[in-house]
Amino acid sequence: MLGVYLSGTGNTKHCIEKLTYLIDEKAVVLPLENENIIDSIKNCETIILGYPTQFSNAPIMVRDFIKSNDIWKDKKVLCVTTMGAFSGDGAGCAARLLKKKGAVILGGLHIHMPDSVCDSKLLKKSLEENKKIIISADEKIEKIAYEIKNGKYPREGINFFSHMLGLFGQRLWFYRKTSSYSDKLKISDGCIGCGLCSKICPMKNISMCNGKAVASNKCTMCYRCISQCPQRAITLIGDTVQEQCQFSNYVS
Repeated sequence: MLGVYLSGTGNTKHCIEKLTYLIDEKAVVLPLENENIIDSIKNCETIILGYPTQFSNAPIMVRDFIKSNDIWKDKKVLCVTTMGAFSGDGAGCAARLLKKKGAVILGGLHIHMPDSVCDSKLLKKSLEENKKIIISADEKIEKIAYEIKNGKYPREGINFFSHMLGLFGQRLWFYRKTSSYSDKLKISDGCIGCGLCSKICPMKNISMCNGKAVASNKCTMCYRCISQCPQRAITLIGDTVQEQCQFSNYVS
């Protein structure tokens, strides 16, 4: 078994690692940007694919990866999505693409995790509330892992009703935000040129120029750079970093 994830703040990484290892302690878990990811998928029959939901859609990086690589025929895939509040058919968005590429969809799973948007007050919760969310998520993962080991896969987000819920609940209204990569990433004069953002961006969307970070137009909106910038100099949706979100903040 292989676990594959895109994770900006660590939420999805935690969920995929926990679920995958509970099902198969000998499994391998890799980030989507890993240099060996294509060969790893080719050499594995069963894959757990995880990513954060963005406006009831899979991130463009995930969708591009699925569509661009002919490695999915007859692969058995469980689609897992993490969400701050609402998903609709978050798991179904990748599942439909995978089916077109010949994959066998084992099921879908939605996991509520702390909101990862750092530059907006919307959906912000207290530290204690977020800790409770993670406890609840872990309990759900443990339950699902037990059921999967007994042959029962979850079916969240992959039926027609979920499709309609995601489509009309969010995706139609925010289609422009998720139809392509974003060129809206902003880096302020507070940047000190440490280079961390350029090293951790899964899309290699940030480069260093004259000692400062410069963003291009291929942001996948994962919020990884915004959460880890030591100067809080990077924003995307808003103009001020409200709270840097990292999974480790809630479990330390």
